[in-house]
Amino acid sequence: MKVSLSSTAARGALAAGALLVTAYLCYFSVRTARAEYYVRQDTLYGYERATQIEPEDAQNWYLLGRHLQYSLEDQDPQRSISSYLKSLEIDPHSTTTWLDLAALYESEGSLAEARRAFLRAQKSYPLSAEVSWRYGNFLLRQGELEPAFVEIRHAVEADAYRAAEAFSRCSRVEPDVDVVLDRVVPNDRNVYLAIIQDLVGEQQIPSALKVWKRLVALRPKLALSEVFLLVASLRQNGYPQEAHEIWQQSVEFAGLAHLQTPDSAMWDGGFESDAMGQGYTWRFSKVSHGVQISFDGKEKHSGQRSLRVSFDGSSDINFRDVCQTVPVQGGTAYELSAWMQTKALTTDKGVRVELRGAADAMVTTEPAHGTEPWNRFVVVWEGAKENREVEVCLRRDPSDQEVNKISGTVWVDDLALTPVKKTGAGK
Repeated sequence: MKVSLSSTAARGALAAGALLVTAYLCYFSVRTARAEYYVRQDTLYGYERATQIEPEDAQNWYLLGRHLQYSLEDQDPQRSISSYLKSLEIDPHSTTTWLDLAALYESEGSLAEARRAFLRAQKSYPLSAEVSWRYGNFLLRQGELEPAFVEIRHAVEADAYRAAEAFSRCSRVEPDVDVVLDRVVPNDRNVYLAIIQDLVGEQQIPSALKVWKRLVALRPKLALSEVFLLVASLRQNGYPQEAHEIWQQSVEFAGLAHLQTPDSAMWDGGFESDAMGQGYTWRFSKVSHGVQISFDGKEKHSGQRSLRVSFDGSSDINFRDVCQTVPVQGGTAYELSAWMQTKALTTDKGVRVELRGAADAMVTTEPAHGTEPWNRFVVVWEGAKENREVEVCLRRDPSDQEVNKISGTVWVDDLALTPVKKTGAGK
């Protein structure tokens, strides 16, 4: 549509209108900028000025109320309530304002008003994890456990990161772990793992074991690293049997059960897994003084690779750096075996495999020397009287010769610690 501006008066009127609109927009832009300037001061005066400049802005009244609620210097609960209510008159659907008002009412002992504010927050945002969490905790503090558990469960379902804290808080008022798990905690892998990690940190081992049983029932996919902390804590706190049982379950859930040699107490005797350093895995540093340790996919006795240990000839190294913790059964003798191949491995003290338990319970295989193809090295250990854990390590002792700096390479593969019948057993 074309507007005819044939007369001077019409053109003047249009220009005047444009100026008025421009002035109006400039006025409100300046006013908004001034209000924002005072808000950024983060002072009582600044928030008060912002509400005076833009009294119809709900956010300004909310910020004033929040300052009056939490400021140590300007705290004024009644003025804070009034400011929140003014904000809600302008924007009655502000979930955040309802939640802060509810918290303030509760702190002032106005529990009925607090409850109503929480319910209004819930009405404004029914799916909010924060609303369910804060309302559930309010109900916990009032001793209303059943509705509290319902709300907190909703919060955890919406936000799994709240799981550990939810379990901890609810356990303070309901000591039965199974009740809390049934009513508060959803059947979720990540939720259970978060709770277990928290319980382990607090040394609540029996509770952690109960949560683990719930996790096992889900048959979850796991990475071994996700159970390292639990297994370590169980071992340190006198639960070796449970630690090994959980390790075996975790190996299955990680899809690594095939690395458990049949009948052998050791795990991954062929060095096929990259999981290292924790639990019942191999422990070693790939680079240390005088030696380099790596996996070798070309030279192996079986499987995909072996462990290669190369000595650089710089020192008479006392080497015991490749180890695995192994649980063994009491009253049982074991055969310790390993396949080793060597290339130009010097000095009289070669490389052997050692089993170490108590100081008086140690056996080692014969050492590997020189340049030899794959050979099986075997020694029998008479075992221990009780269930225990032992260390199986690759070992090289310092030499007795004058020329004693060791050089060369040894490859190790297919280690096993297998139960055997003791001589004379059953007679």
